[in-house]
Amino acid sequence: MTELAAPRTGAPVRPQGSLALAWRQLRRSRAFLVSGGFVVLIVLLAVAAPLVAWLTGHGPNEQFNETGLSEAGIPVGPGAEFWLGTDQLGRDVLVRAVYGSRVSLLVGVAASAVAVTIGVLVGTVAGYFRGAADAVLSRVIDVVMSLPFLLFAIALVSVVGPSVQISVAVIAFFSWGAIARVVRGQVLSIREREYIEAARSLGQSRMRIVLRDVLPNLTAPIVIYSTLMIPQAIVFESTLSFLGVGVVPPTPTWGGMLAEASGNSMYLVAWWLVLVPGLSLLATTVAFNVLGDCLRDVLDPRSRRTTKGN
Repeated sequence: MTELAAPRTGAPVRPQGSLALAWRQLRRSRAFLVSGGFVVLIVLLAVAAPLVAWLTGHGPNEQFNETGLSEAGIPVGPGAEFWLGTDQLGRDVLVRAVYGSRVSLLVGVAASAVAVTIGVLVGTVAGYFRGAADAVLSRVIDVVMSLPFLLFAIALVSVVGPSVQISVAVIAFFSWGAIARVVRGQVLSIREREYIEAARSLGQSRMRIVLRDVLPNLTAPIVIYSTLMIPQAIVFESTLSFLGVGVVPPTPTWGGMLAEASGNSMYLVAWWLVLVPGLSLLATTVAFNVLGDCLRDVLDPRSRRTTKGN
C-alpha cells in the first residue's frame, strides 16, 4: 500500500494568533486608518504645542492688543499672522486650541485609566466571588450611576476649587460604574466555563484563577471600553470647563474657549471663536468613537458573528 505524498507548497503555512488576525483586519479598515490617523495627529499636536507656539511666535495667553484686535476692539480674523484668528483679548486662537488639546487628552486619558482600573477591580470581585461581595458592590454601582453628574461636580468644585486633578477625579468617579457592570457580566459568564472548573478541580486558589484565567479573557472588552470612554471623558471635561467648574482660566481648554465666545456674544462677529474649538472637540470625539467601534468589531466575537450573520 503506497503512501500519498503531501502536496508541496511554495511557502510553509504559519499559524497566526488572534492578535495578528485582528491587526490584519484593522489594517484593511478605512475607518480604522482614518480615525487612528486623526487620533495620532491630535496627540502629536498636543505634544508639539510648545513648538507651534514657537513657530507662530505667540504664547497661549499672550495678548496682542494692537495687531490682534481691530480699531473697534473686534478680534482679527484668520490671516497670515494669526492663522485661525484671535479672540476677544487678542490671543492666538490656533495656539490656544492646540494647548487646549493637551488638557482634553490629559484629562480624558487619565480619567479613563482611573475609571477602568476601578471598574475592572470592582466588576471582577463582584462577578467572581459573588455572594455578599456581589450584593454590596452591585448596590454601590447602582448608587454611583444614579448620582447627578453636574450637580455633584459643581458642589465639589465650590468646596475645593477647580483644577485638573478635580476634573479627573470627578469624571473617573462617575465613569467607573459603567465598565464595572460590563466586567461583572463578563466574569459571571467566564467563571462557569470548563477551563475554570478544571482549574478549581486542580486546587488552584481563587486569586490565581482570577489573575491567570479570568483577567486575560477580559482584555478585549477592557480595550474596547477604554477607547470608548476617552471621548466621553473629553466631553465631560469640556462641559465642566464651559460651566466654569473645570480647569482654572486662563489655561486654554476647548470648553473654556466656547464659554468665552458665548459669554459676551462675540461669536456673532467672530465665527471662528466657536468653529475652531467646536470642530476640534467634535472631530476628536468622533475619531475616538469610530476607533472604538472598529476595535469592537474585530475583538468582540459576538460582534463578528453578528456581522457575518448580516
